[in-house]
Amino acid sequence: MVATRLSDVAARAGVSVKTVSNVINDYPHITPATRAKVEAAIAELGYTPNVSARSLRKGRSDFIALAIPEMASPYFAELGAAISRAAKKRGITVLIDQTEGEPAAEQFVLDGMRGQLIDGIIFSPITTAPTKITVADDGKPLLLLGERQPGGAVDHVAVDSVQASFDATNHLISLGRTRIAAVGVGGGAGTGAVRRKGYRKALKAAGLPIDPALEIDGTGYHREDGAAAMRDLLALPSPPDAVFCFNDLLALGALRALADAGLSVPGDVAVVGFDDIEDGRYHSPSLTTISPDLDWLADKAVTLLLDRIAGTGPPERLDLSVPYTLQIRESTTG
Repeated sequence: MVATRLSDVAARAGVSVKTVSNVINDYPHITPATRAKVEAAIAELGYTPNVSARSLRKGRSDFIALAIPEMASPYFAELGAAISRAAKKRGITVLIDQTEGEPAAEQFVLDGMRGQLIDGIIFSPITTAPTKITVADDGKPLLLLGERQPGGAVDHVAVDSVQASFDATNHLISLGRTRIAAVGVGGGAGTGAVRRKGYRKALKAAGLPIDPALEIDGTGYHREDGAAAMRDLLALPSPPDAVFCFNDLLALGALRALADAGLSVPGDVAVVGFDDIEDGRYHSPSLTTISPDLDWLADKAVTLLLDRIAGTGPPERLDLSVPYTLQIRESTTG
């Protein structure tokens, strides 16, 4: 079967090949009537533009990549949707890659993916050290999301997780809770370590002791991990009266374990999460949580990346702090 050509579309619409090209490239100075004729001809003939050829002419593909750890995670699913919406408004298509936090997959994002038919990458790393993240030799921009050490060679957009975790813990302290557990802690410079800084800072500010028995390691960030952590906490000689979980999935698992144990939330144990995923809003009890402004994050990340692609970005690298709110719901106030 012979592929439909640009000239076939032009003949069907009764216009020049140049006019068809202008419509495809969304040039503004096309009358609505002409645009409608060309679009109708494209639909009738099933014409598909040659992306590779068009990219060579423009010097850009109008594709960007989003590399995230886990597509099944509600937070990353909502983040991906927000970034796709922000890109679509600017005529850009987002290609999504799942790294599962594996070092080899993350290294491919930094090395191999930059050589593909994309103009730039938005990357949320888990295992890759900041010192390994550099400006690409081919000039394709990279923008980072998520917790990492301050500084570095590329732009970074993220919530101030230390301050947000301080606020979440301080909310529990303000309710009179004194044995506040943390679920999801970890070493290094990742999410668990960063959010533990804010948790400990709040305890110290309130004059409360830091009890290692109340800090549960973040080997996983799923519901089953939260439930297992909560069961371990309830088995302590002095169980907690509040729990700050470092994401909402951990918190939902903790709520399930508390229900299974016949305990009241928040009467016996108050629970706070982080991320404000939809499941937490509709859970019973609804989940108090840190709520990042994902639309703001997506808009700023896409805008900054496209500015870098166009060569119009600021001369210095940027660290942008995402606005957030503490959404207080039934899991802490009843």
